[in-house]
Amino acid sequence: MNKIKIGISSCLLGNEVRFDGQHKHDRFITGTLGKWCEFVPVCPEVECGLSIPRESMRLVGTKDSFRLITNKTREDITPRMLSWAEKRLDELETEDLVAFIFKTKSPSSGLRAVKIYKEDGNVAYRNGRGLFTGLFTERFPHIPVEDEGRLHDPGIRENFIEKIFILERWKESVRGGAESALVDFHARHKYTLMAHSPQKLKELGKITASVGNSDYTAARDKYLDILLGALDNKKTVSKNTNVLQHIMGYFKKNLDSDEKAELAEIIGRYKSGYVPLIVPVTLLNHFVRKYDQPYLKNQYYLNPHPFEIGLLNHV
Repeated sequence: MNKIKIGISSCLLGNEVRFDGQHKHDRFITGTLGKWCEFVPVCPEVECGLSIPRESMRLVGTKDSFRLITNKTREDITPRMLSWAEKRLDELETEDLVAFIFKTKSPSSGLRAVKIYKEDGNVAYRNGRGLFTGLFTERFPHIPVEDEGRLHDPGIRENFIEKIFILERWKESVRGGAESALVDFHARHKYTLMAHSPQKLKELGKITASVGNSDYTAARDKYLDILLGALDNKKTVSKNTNVLQHIMGYFKKNLDSDEKAELAEIIGRYKSGYVPLIVPVTLLNHFVRKYDQPYLKNQYYLNPHPFEIGLLNHV
């Protein structure tokens, strides 16, 4: 797999571009995720022509209509930002990004929890979106986005990173491929999709089952829409337990009584919260190799992302 191309707020890479001349370097992003990802840095405030350092700013107005205003001089940065953003979004479209990581609570690049103020300085709305971020998500609704603050939550982090690896596989195999590529993609992600949304898995299965009898491009685009909706449904202990038990069923003719008891016990410990998901997944991978289960060898649920990232150790 090629390195996954991800857009990112420039300060998270350690670039000193913030209003105070500082950065917000996130070492997990650069040191760990960076081994598999290529980052495309964006700093709306600097790229639209503002200096480093510069006056701090905020969003002023209402939930549905606001402007980017400097705090002391009350300069309206909105026209400059909009003019720059139109060109920058065109450039980003050529980058073919798989995802974007934004800076938490930034008035230009925050994804959520950005305060919008009234003219008198009181807060009008507490869950706004940065000016550039709003333009980006409107232009690219299919690109997953997250802010770096939420990526400190193990479940959100695992879900987001799993998603970007899935979409990179989609980009490399399905988007420009033949009908067989879509069928293969679906087959290899069966248990991943089951862990997110059993209902969406059924819908996607119907598309792949009829793909030869319909317009392939339309079927592929519909599949992607439903796929993204499925991945937005976060995995839970209950759904993961269901998947683990389904996979266990493949070994009913292989495992001896002790192995069956061990696997059932480990899955039960995961269900009860005593061990993380990596424990039953590791044991299942052991049995996949031992008993040579070709279908399970190809299931991304058992190997969703590089082991070195350690994401399943904490969920």
